[in-house]
Amino acid sequence: MGRWAVVGLAGLVVGACAGTTGTARQAAAPVAAIAPLDDGAGTAHPDRWPAYDYPVVTPAADQARVAALLARMTLEEKIGQLVQADICCVTPDEVRQFNLGSVLNGGNSGPYGNDLAPAQDWLRLADEFWAASTDRSDGGAGIPVIWGTDAVHGHSNIIGATLFPHNVGLGAMHDAALVERIGRATAQEIRVTGQEWTFAPTVAVPQDWRWGRAYEGYSSDPALVASYVGAMVRGLQGLPNSQNLLAGPYVIASTKHFLADGGTDNGVDQGDSTVSEEELRDIHGAPYGPATAAGVGTVMASFSSWQGQKMTGNYSLLTGVLKDRMDFGGFVVSDWNAHGQVAGCTNESCPRALLAGVDMYMAPDTWRPIWNDLLARARSGEIPLARIDEAVTRILTVKARLGLLDAPTPSARPLSGQWNLLGSPEHRDLAREAVRKSLVLLRNDGVLPLAPGGRLLVAGDGADDVARQSGGWTLTWQGTGLNNDHFPGATSLWAGLRQAVEAGGGSAELSPDGTFTQRPDAAVVVFGERPYAEFQGDRATLALDADLTGPYATMQRLRQQGIPVVAVMITGRPLYVNEALNSADAFVVTWLPGSEGGHGLADVLVGDAHGHPRFDFTGRLPAAWPRTPDMADGALYPRGHGLSYSSPRTAWADLPLVAVQGSDSRTWFSAGVPASSWSLYVTDPGAPGSQTRVTTVPAAALEGRARITAIDTTVQEGARRFQITGGDTAISLGNFDAVDITRETNGDVLLLFTLRADQVPASLALGMRASDGTLATVPLTLTAGNRFVRYGMALRCLRDKGIDMASLGAPFILTTSGAADLSLAEVRLGTDAEVVLPCS
Repeated sequence: MGRWAVVGLAGLVVGACAGTTGTARQAAAPVAAIAPLDDGAGTAHPDRWPAYDYPVVTPAADQARVAALLARMTLEEKIGQLVQADICCVTPDEVRQFNLGSVLNGGNSGPYGNDLAPAQDWLRLADEFWAASTDRSDGGAGIPVIWGTDAVHGHSNIIGATLFPHNVGLGAMHDAALVERIGRATAQEIRVTGQEWTFAPTVAVPQDWRWGRAYEGYSSDPALVASYVGAMVRGLQGLPNSQNLLAGPYVIASTKHFLADGGTDNGVDQGDSTVSEEELRDIHGAPYGPATAAGVGTVMASFSSWQGQKMTGNYSLLTGVLKDRMDFGGFVVSDWNAHGQVAGCTNESCPRALLAGVDMYMAPDTWRPIWNDLLARARSGEIPLARIDEAVTRILTVKARLGLLDAPTPSARPLSGQWNLLGSPEHRDLAREAVRKSLVLLRNDGVLPLAPGGRLLVAGDGADDVARQSGGWTLTWQGTGLNNDHFPGATSLWAGLRQAVEAGGGSAELSPDGTFTQRPDAAVVVFGERPYAEFQGDRATLALDADLTGPYATMQRLRQQGIPVVAVMITGRPLYVNEALNSADAFVVTWLPGSEGGHGLADVLVGDAHGHPRFDFTGRLPAAWPRTPDMADGALYPRGHGLSYSSPRTAWADLPLVAVQGSDSRTWFSAGVPASSWSLYVTDPGAPGSQTRVTTVPAAALEGRARITAIDTTVQEGARRFQITGGDTAISLGNFDAVDITRETNGDVLLLFTLRADQVPASLALGMRASDGTLATVPLTLTAGNRFVRYGMALRCLRDKGIDMASLGAPFILTTSGAADLSLAEVRLGTDAEVVLPCS
């Protein structure tokens, strides 16, 4: 493919033409060379990067077929191939009408509006999209649509599928051959429900584990990540030059996110990486050479920036490095509305992304305006037809390689509808093996292995929770709102331990708080992180949230009674947990083990009848473990550390404890008080100067019309009660500095508030005010009751009403009219609403 050059788009210029020779790809018509768009910071120098040869050779017949298709396609059909819509926001008929090239299911999307839909519905909808896209009744080309899904640790959107450990756990295995087998099993389960493309593997190289997506990376070591990439791609796609993948048990893979998503400053999701080009190349670019060599079909461009320039608009990297220097011959897809973050762009319009090297726009809910905008600019000549043809050629070539152009309806393809493959015994055994090999032992004073014939107590609130041990990107985007009924055939940590102990003639008791009816011989206490994904996962420090440290006291209490304690930590990253390490006789990191976590854990923890281990600990840390909540203070354990049963036993020296500072920046009000730098106000909206800042309670405001007191929730005085006798009132939160939540707004993040309404006012509304004074409100209809409810409203609802989400002065305003009795316990950003409020 060529490097395209054109001037236009309000002065934007893209790079010079330099064609690529060989049989691997089919070139489109050249365009006149002008000058490079990228200059200065954020501009890569491709000649400093290693060169590769893309191994996929497109057969001559496929080249001719793609060229013939391109020649007969209308401009509208070509533009359609460049656009991907989310199934939440597009119908099969719209796919037909706009000739869309692809659909995807986002983290909270599922067939017919149900992200927990049964597997059969996924296949039925796949048939409907295929039928619509291949309809040639209007004389069109009828090119089949390709469906992309985030199958990032197994086919993780599907109830009943095998859930493998998240990538951080696979990194702890140090076993590339097993990774390839996992990729193949995942591809088979994807094929059962009719999809053809997975947005995996993530090949980020996390350097700051405060990043909320760090568990999607295998390791902080670029060499380890690079050693896994080819294995996973081969598992998903087959051999590098494989053709007609749909005839076998394969799908198209996508390495993501190009580039340096794991290297943003301070671990901020979608943030900026200011590393040098050498670090960009040697750390974050290291996995992409092996990906190219393995013939990966697609690459997803990152939300993040390098030296201030968004990757989705960075010509020097997408085209200069990836397509030209690395010879990548597949197509580049953007991330979820990431084009809207490129300088000069919006979610509805971003020609620069196409000119920079993006071939397919992931425009989940903005696909129609993007389609219209691209078409208009193509007709006017602002976007050269040659660049459109090149992008379409890349997409069609991948579809031809996949075998999609000749494939029958999804339900008629090999493996489709073979429901017994979802969570099959063979795949579950594979996941169980991965769990065994991923476990990392950090302490053992002799309590392990556990005797199978003894009495075991299993404690901790995460012990019997498959969703928690599976983490984010599990059935729902954040992995929240689920229970064990959503995981048929899965084994919780508790269930696996119980089965192993009882099989040896022993007994087991589950008690989250650590109390027991019969004194145990030993106790396993499970603790750790709750599920999260992007946005929600970013942390201020490498410390476990304070509200998750309750099991420490359980460990200490049990040990004081002379009961040996094994701490088992569920986590997506290394964290400062010195108190837990001090409070146990053994400490095991289980990462996010997935649906077979219980069996895999028990295989290693529970010994045989002679007291010998059945399996040894072989996992080693994929990243350094912090000494304090600040990694700058050094590592407690280096990357690669991990004990085994044969490790020499040494006396434990208690680790120093440090105060944990900082809080979740997305929690603005909790336990009845505002977060640091935030303030709680009561105001009469129609009376300037009436504002009262609530600092202590009880308090009065609005000349006595409002009385504020403390009431209990799950914690003592954990909410503030507002008893209002009448009139107009606004309860609001403000920060000393303007708040920027554009990233969260771009996703499906909600404004959450936990409220009890003992008396609902005559009118009630939720709103925000921008720093420039713009106010937007949405009317609410709530029902009075005596319990707290966590309500949520989509941030984009308020954005669409004119609020600048990059500069918020008051991001939470609850306005009332008339008498009211409301109690507020929490305000934060998230996705786990009990009740999602409509955007009126």
